[in-house]
Amino acid sequence: MSDAPAFPVRTAAELDAMREAGRVVARTLQAVRAAAVPGAKLRDLDEIAQTSIREAGALPSFLGYAPSWAPRPFNGVLCLSVNEVVVHGRPTGRRLDDGDLLSIDAGAIFDGWNGDSAITVHVGHQDEADVRLVRATEEALAAGIAAARPGATLPDVARAIDEVARRHGYSHLPDHGGHGIGRSMHEAPFVPNRPLPGAPAVRLEPGSTLAIEPMLLAGGEGYRTARDGWSVVTLDKRRAAHAEHTIAVTEDGPVVLTAP
Repeated sequence: MSDAPAFPVRTAAELDAMREAGRVVARTLQAVRAAAVPGAKLRDLDEIAQTSIREAGALPSFLGYAPSWAPRPFNGVLCLSVNEVVVHGRPTGRRLDDGDLLSIDAGAIFDGWNGDSAITVHVGHQDEADVRLVRATEEALAAGIAAARPGATLPDVARAIDEVARRHGYSHLPDHGGHGIGRSMHEAPFVPNRPLPGAPAVRLEPGSTLAIEPMLLAGGEGYRTARDGWSVVTLDKRRAAHAEHTIAVTEDGPVVLTAP
């Protein structure tokens, strides 16, 4: 396996710009979290996010995003994924119910640089099984971030995330993971959430920037894409949680660019 560096090296000024984008994302997630109450419409949460991002002088990363595999461009500022929807849920007129589990994924562009982060929140009543799932997902994210030090490799990050998932008895969403990030929201290389046979041991260097995002499933690993062409749904209808931060690797270790 190659250990050649594959991440662009960002300058201090570029990292400062990405930190500004990250602050916009963090404030947006806080605003949406506060509004995610029983009875709230997903579309209304998306409007809150759009206002937050634009008032900060930034642009939404997700709106109009059109990857080659999607049947249509994404229609919202947020990915809003409820219960068995793992990621990429579209903003609709659906109202949140008491006890729902909601993943909120937001991205913003500030001065040409991207920030990307996600949280999973409890809507009203907190089921104990959901609490454990969310805590494990956040713990997996923290472990992945801690492993992202100069000289470490992407398999090191993947092993740290996977160890937490396995210890708590949760599955991963196959074929999905984190990514490089900078001038574009999604940049190479792919950042896996568990070790993959034959995957290159891409080395992290000071100035590397990446989005780390574990997606843990309460049930099995089976999934499908919904008819909207975007929403990724568990086959067994069990719930999922998603947590993400954009980070920079520095000489002193990882720095979270999307921290509040």
